[in-house]
Amino acid sequence: MDMANANKNEVLNKSDIPNWALPEGELFARLGADTVHGLSAAEAAKRLESFGPNTIVQTEQTPAWKLFLRQFKSPLVVLLVVAAGASFAFQEWLDGTAIVVVIVINALIGFYMEFQAGRSMAALKKMVPVSAKVFRAGSLSEITIETLVPGDVVYLEAGDMTPADARLYESVQLQADESSLTGESVPVEKEPGELSADTPLAEQSNLLFKGTFITKGNGRAVVTGTGMNTELGKIAHLVGTSEQAATPLEKKLEAFSGRLIKITVGLVVVIFGVGVVGGKPILEMFETSIALAVAAVPEGLSIVATLALAQGMLKLARKKVIVRKLSAVETLGGTTIICTDKTGTLTLNKMEVEALVSPGGNWAKSENAAELPAKNLPEAQYRRLMQIAILCNNSEITAGKKSIKEIGDPLETGLLKFALRLGEDINKLRKQSPKQSEIPFSSETKIMATLHKTPEGNLVFAKGAAEEVLNCCSFLLDGETNAQMTPKARMAWLAEAEKMASSGLKVIAGAFKMEVKGSKELTDNLVFAGLFGLIDPPRKEVPAAIRQCREAGIEVVMVTGDHPAAAKAIGRQLGIIESDDADVVLGKEMPDYEKLKAADKNRWAAAKIFARVSPKQKLDLIRVFQENKAIVGMTGDGVNDAPALKKADIGIAMGKRGTQVAQDAADMVLRDDSFASIVVAIRQGRVIFDNIRKFVIYLLSCNMSELAVIAIVSLLFLHFQLKPLQILFINLVTDVLPALALGVTAGGPDVMKHKPRPTNEPIIDKVRWRRIFFYASVITAATIGAVYFSHFTIHAGDGWAPALCNNILFFTLIFTQLFHVFNMGSIELPFWRTEVVRNRYVWFAIGACIGIIVLLYQIAPVRTALSITPMSVADWGVSIGAGLLAMVVIRIGRNLPFFKNEKQ
Repeated sequence: MDMANANKNEVLNKSDIPNWALPEGELFARLGADTVHGLSAAEAAKRLESFGPNTIVQTEQTPAWKLFLRQFKSPLVVLLVVAAGASFAFQEWLDGTAIVVVIVINALIGFYMEFQAGRSMAALKKMVPVSAKVFRAGSLSEITIETLVPGDVVYLEAGDMTPADARLYESVQLQADESSLTGESVPVEKEPGELSADTPLAEQSNLLFKGTFITKGNGRAVVTGTGMNTELGKIAHLVGTSEQAATPLEKKLEAFSGRLIKITVGLVVVIFGVGVVGGKPILEMFETSIALAVAAVPEGLSIVATLALAQGMLKLARKKVIVRKLSAVETLGGTTIICTDKTGTLTLNKMEVEALVSPGGNWAKSENAAELPAKNLPEAQYRRLMQIAILCNNSEITAGKKSIKEIGDPLETGLLKFALRLGEDINKLRKQSPKQSEIPFSSETKIMATLHKTPEGNLVFAKGAAEEVLNCCSFLLDGETNAQMTPKARMAWLAEAEKMASSGLKVIAGAFKMEVKGSKELTDNLVFAGLFGLIDPPRKEVPAAIRQCREAGIEVVMVTGDHPAAAKAIGRQLGIIESDDADVVLGKEMPDYEKLKAADKNRWAAAKIFARVSPKQKLDLIRVFQENKAIVGMTGDGVNDAPALKKADIGIAMGKRGTQVAQDAADMVLRDDSFASIVVAIRQGRVIFDNIRKFVIYLLSCNMSELAVIAIVSLLFLHFQLKPLQILFINLVTDVLPALALGVTAGGPDVMKHKPRPTNEPIIDKVRWRRIFFYASVITAATIGAVYFSHFTIHAGDGWAPALCNNILFFTLIFTQLFHVFNMGSIELPFWRTEVVRNRYVWFAIGACIGIIVLLYQIAPVRTALSITPMSVADWGVSIGAGLLAMVVIRIGRNLPFFKNEKQ
């Protein structure tokens, strides 16, 4: 009995040992992990059902009822509540009830728009899937991180986000950035091994944690915890619900509304005083003043703006551009320089070997498929080149019936596809020559080396940039023998690489050596084997996109780590440069930022191609451009590009080949990696800002016209005046639907034909303020003029009929504002071709508004509440005609030079 209890206690004690302290064999047995083959599909599905998806449960979002109540926090709503209370106090039951109804309707509209904006953002997040490389059923595959389960074997390399908590069992110079978890700003070394049970989190060097990033090296690990059973999941409950920070545009709109409130309050006080002195009832003037304040300030401005931004982001997502931050949408339209990588962005990133050039012989791809490298190269030369292509390579390809599945870097998969086409057995060679150690490729060293245990003995294989590999070579393989690499031979091979690159090929050098005891580095005293020339065709859509950038006043600068000759060849094909005389700035010619002279900065500012550039030099380049007041968009895909992506005004990461680190640092992710998508995003950014500007101008001009009508009628003590409920009704009908319709306008054809707007440019500049005052003046004149026209023509000699005059004033103001939406189109285009006239949602909005008017006109209680009396056909004609006349006058007036200093 005692023995049984002892065994039971031993098992319990073992289960209490933390993951970092258990021996690897015991931990893997506990997790049911197979480090050779990984889990089977059936076992993985079973565990997924048992453990649940690998997701962090988000903190509860704001409930709908709280979102609805939030709509009543506005000071303007409080003013309306006071007005309703005053109406009930004076037993004006109808007016009080109507004001309450208006408050609720406004709240429902605000709630709907905010709810829709939230749904748009939620939908956007689902469009950014994160994948993980995992061994399942003996092969490496990519799956979404949500489907990872404990016991899975994952492969991680520089740039990857750790998808779950995992125990490391193999690593090569692996470092992880754990600042998001531990606060440690410096990447920490990670390596397999056992640690003591009391090792603190920050020192658990054999564990990788969900949400952290691999910054260097690569490794394999077994998943120990997923979802809420990770260190990240354990602290998730400490994070409260955080609201989206206001964008700069929203802050501008809020500040703008605040200034309008102050101006309006001053005017309201004057109008109230004049009305009381003129003998009008205090209650009527009080309600009129409150309604006037609401009419003058577009309280839904920021909500409509947020919805327009969110919907714009969704539209971009459908075009393969994921914008991660609302504020980035605003900045997009002001971009003046795009710094773009070459490979995969300007080109297809579909690498194919086109040529082999070696000391023992050459081979170039031809239409004759039977002409294989093995026939042109000595056997030893060919064999070494194939070993370099297959063994010094971390990528995987799987040949299917119709296609080849590729996992990894396109250059490496291009080498593997080449070997596969030549009949090489990739898996067999890798099993015969297992990898012992590795120096991973980095953007600084531009070389990769691996050590393998082969039937010949320990061999090192290396590949990388031609100049870097040749600098590491002391010998060259000439057929069957090794010859000395003389300075003259090195220069000759550099010239050969230059020649290949100038024809548009991406050139990679390959080298090898027998491991020599006492050698300090894998990359010293290498034997040069030859050059691989790979072709990466330019994307067909890019030349047109670059021309579009030029027309839009946007400079395109190629910043690449590739060979300068290859960069110049592609730049010439795409139209980035126009001649071979164009200056190409090399990374080795770029001094550190602190040592830059004025001449260097001027050269950088004028150059269109930068080659062999390091990530740090990208950062310096952005700083120089920004010093010249440029708004810079920078593309990046590697872990070392993250600082430059953060520094740029718009960081643009690649969705296909980009690392998770780069995507996390970026403002925007291109799902297709195409440069043309950047141009699409900039265009959409301009359209979104133009649309916001359109509905701001529309709302302000409409509300100012209401203010002017009421002020003039009050100050002149005319026989008619708008009722408070009529003002509120006008705002409900003419403000909401047309403004929303303007927010989804497609954009005019000239949107990419004017220079980028300065970032400090206000939403409403001086020219646009002049337009707003002009628009409001015409609408005001048409509205009051319609009353006088009806009185002195249709009803001449009948005397003043205040009720009829009020109705004409009311409906004319509605129609002038509804038709005014068509004046928000481009000035340069004929009326019927403007983007607003072609926007079907504008027509739907106007039709809906007119339908609401007709419907409510049939309901007797509504007519009574709004003080509406029957009107003759002629009076309706006057109101509609005045609206159309105002639209025509504004359309003609907009073409005056006084209003045409800026584009619409």
